[in-house]
Amino acid sequence: MSASIITVISIIAVMGLVGLFFGLVLAIANKKLAVELNPLIHVVEDVLPKGQCGACGFAGCQAYAEAVVSDPDVAPNLCIPGKEAVAKKVSELTGKVAKEVEPKIAYIKCNNPINIAPKKYQYSGIQDCIAMNLLHEGSKSCKYGCVGLGTCVRNCPFNAIEMGENGLPKINKLRCTGCGKCENVCPKNVIELIPVNTKVNVVCNSIERGAKARKDCHIACIGCGICVKTCPHGAVKIVDNLSVMDKHICMEVCSDPVCIDKCPTKTIEYVK
Repeated sequence: MSASIITVISIIAVMGLVGLFFGLVLAIANKKLAVELNPLIHVVEDVLPKGQCGACGFAGCQAYAEAVVSDPDVAPNLCIPGKEAVAKKVSELTGKVAKEVEPKIAYIKCNNPINIAPKKYQYSGIQDCIAMNLLHEGSKSCKYGCVGLGTCVRNCPFNAIEMGENGLPKINKLRCTGCGKCENVCPKNVIELIPVNTKVNVVCNSIERGAKARKDCHIACIGCGICVKTCPHGAVKIVDNLSVMDKHICMEVCSDPVCIDKCPTKTIEYVK
């Protein structure tokens, strides 16, 4: 047997022994340092919806399950998609008291169809809202409007959004859990979480003054204040040239939303 072959065999043998040694060390260390996981964590995780949306403030369902079981300061009602039913189960399992959480759904604050909206340029780049927004704040003349490239659709963990025929997102109210993932990824802040029983809302996101807003979009809120004057309940106010509604006042005391008929640009609508 040549010297070179002997050398190769020796090297292989030494490497094998070294690997075996470190393998044994790691196995012993793993056994000695292993932290026994509370079995209740797995039970709590099993009742969560597994959307991994992060709405609870933790990195996924397992992280929240660990926190709510181990930390007395973590509330049992932080799973927004799970709503009251999951909060009740987590409360029972952890022995904590859950405060009532108002269920919400996503709402698109833009109603200007992509195909007829005035454009600043023709976009042919990456089909992503965030990417388009980096180029002069999107192709729409209204820099506050939805650009229609479906980033919200791709990021919804519950398949509750689809693109409509007008190029704008449509929310499936039966599937939407109000997790807020779409709201967080929208670069235009066009998506708002609203109470599920909201009756009427402003379908506009522009804070431009009247003439400029109307030039950019024929159905934009122009901040005229007619809705403020006609609302008998004081539920509407103008903030930064945009009509803003107190949805709880509308839900609780308004039976005849006259603001819808009085709005000159039909920017206020019934929430379908």
